Amino acid sequence: MGLEFQVMTADIDEKSIRRENPDDLVMVLAEAKADAIMSRLNIDDYQKEGSQPTLLITSDIVVVHEGIIREKPTTKEEARQFLKGYSGGHVSTVGSVVVTNLTTGKRLGSLDKAEVYFHDIPDEVIKSLIDEGVVFRVAGGLLLEHPLTLPFVEAVVGSSDSVMGLSKEVANKLIHDALST
Repeated sequence: MGLEFQVMTADIDEKSIRRENPDDLVMVLAEAKADAIMSRLNIDDYQKEGSQPTLLITSDIVVVHEGIIREKPTTKEEARQFLKGYSGGHVSTVGSVVVTNLTTGKRLGSLDKAEVYFHDIPDEVIKSLIDEGVVFRVAGGLLLEHPLTLPFVEAVVGSSDSVMGLSKEVANKLIHDALST
């Protein structure tokens, strides 16, 4: 996206923040991440006269399958069930982006949704993905861009970057709006 950035982790207990509605959950998590990071910053440093605008961008994403929120799988069996459930079907993602202008205090947020339709995914591909372990680090174990998964993606409705965690279109719009007075 052409931005100069520094990565910071929020270090929050995401499992302690629960909402039944996926839209609400991802938004409250992105806001909690922003609040946690801001609590460790000296905000006065960003609000001095003549300071360059500094933005804090936080986000969250969940996978929704058959109306159930799926976060990162915690066991091999859970990961297998997730991936097997996507095989020959479809899954949705709900992502949030929150942009906080640290200079002005202005905070904006938005949601983005996408759907992924899959051909049948062979059991040996599912096993390989689980053995590799990367499925445990992503919401719903959903790996759109993985070389083992990609051949079985039938269609994506929405943007691929939304499925992978951060909608560039939504982020760019919020960044623009957060910088405008």
